[in-house]
Amino acid sequence: MKNKKVFDVVVVGNGVLGLSLALTLVKNNLQVALIGESTRPWSASTAAGAMLGCYGEVTSTLLKSEHGRLKHDLAVRALRLWDEWLDILGDSDNDSIRTANGTVVILNTASYSKVDDANFEAIRRSLLDNNEQFEDINPVDVEWLDPYPGARPERAIYIPNEHAVNSIKLMQKLEQAFIELGGSIINENGVKIERNADHVDALILSSGDRILSDKIVLAAGVKSQELLDTLPDIGTRIPRLVSGFGVSALVATADESSPNNVIRTPNRAFACGLHVVPRQKGEVYVGATNAIEPKVAGNPMLGNAVSLLESAYRQIRKNLSHSRLTQLQVGNRPVSLDGFPLLGETDLKGLWIMTGTYRDGLTLSPYLAREMTKLICGEDADADLKAFKPVRTPIQPFTRTEIIKETVDHILATGYENDWNVQMGWHNIIEKNIPSIYEKFTKELHSEFTPPADLLAAAMDDRRIAKMLYKYYLLQES
Repeated sequence: MKNKKVFDVVVVGNGVLGLSLALTLVKNNLQVALIGESTRPWSASTAAGAMLGCYGEVTSTLLKSEHGRLKHDLAVRALRLWDEWLDILGDSDNDSIRTANGTVVILNTASYSKVDDANFEAIRRSLLDNNEQFEDINPVDVEWLDPYPGARPERAIYIPNEHAVNSIKLMQKLEQAFIELGGSIINENGVKIERNADHVDALILSSGDRILSDKIVLAAGVKSQELLDTLPDIGTRIPRLVSGFGVSALVATADESSPNNVIRTPNRAFACGLHVVPRQKGEVYVGATNAIEPKVAGNPMLGNAVSLLESAYRQIRKNLSHSRLTQLQVGNRPVSLDGFPLLGETDLKGLWIMTGTYRDGLTLSPYLAREMTKLICGEDADADLKAFKPVRTPIQPFTRTEIIKETVDHILATGYENDWNVQMGWHNIIEKNIPSIYEKFTKELHSEFTPPADLLAAAMDDRRIAKMLYKYYLLQES
């Protein structure tokens, strides 16, 4: 081996989650190494709209299960930490990380009512249940919103405390603070985890250098799976990670205008809803698509990019069709095979995981950094994190029939949002016949276990994902 270095904790992954954890650990007077290429080629953080989407991300399905409600509760706790977190990072009027003041959620006519209506009401219900400030507003009064008449909004709510940040600036501030407190940045990838009997011992880097530590945290999103694969007896007991691959765009507006707040729809069509987020003057972020991929991907799919941009000018602002596309971005969100986060220590002592957060990683970052630091330091932390311990049987909050129904609803929502051209009467035929196809497919996967809707739809289209699920479920029986 080449050089050896010793640290109290090694954090693998330099996206927002990894940076936030590394900073919080170093504040506890620990010697911390942060591992990851400076370009962050596979990161979700670099392509994120960075909405602090606690309430805007709520769906009716999320609130129907104990694990779903708990996941939302973690986001509520995180949202309350963000003002203090930004203050710690030196956010100021002259150098602001924040890009949007509040969020407007619109309910428009461009998608499937069974999905959008239910999710819009779920957002309102969660706001009421948590005594969070919001306002029902007339969509006509939403500044900057100017959609095509065929996609006109029927209702809207304004959530004043749900902002957005510039993810690039946020990571720069986190990294700067980490270095100033004595943290070590290692601009390489980890390729292997070494163990000493039942305890983690070292991380091997791509250069061959050996980083010694008895505490290693995997916070590298989907790429964490590659390191777990070097420990097959450990990794097979943890839901495998796949990519929620998304495409987003930066757009220079034709009239050099931008909204003051986020404008978004509820979550729909297996994605996080259409959203436009202000960046600098005359520039907006448009997002985002979602496609489950078996591993990280680096290039946008043409169909996703076209659908995203067309939806933006049809549903949000007509004038965007005359604007300039300045950058097309891709991100790989970490998704576990049961759809829930992986938080805590594994069966290998000293090996920790903080990923699988899907679309919520950035929002959760200050909260998870605080609570995971407590756990790593041997202190009492929020007991609710135990619900998402990495080594577990698949979390399945719903029956197979309920999951298939949700899958079908979102498939139909995809068609309606993209203005599908189906002959009269065929909408009902499709809706009635798709469930039987999925019922047959799920029985082939396993007699009992069924993946969440977005993974089920992906597995039907991609046999690689189907094989992952089949193998994962088979291991539960051994």
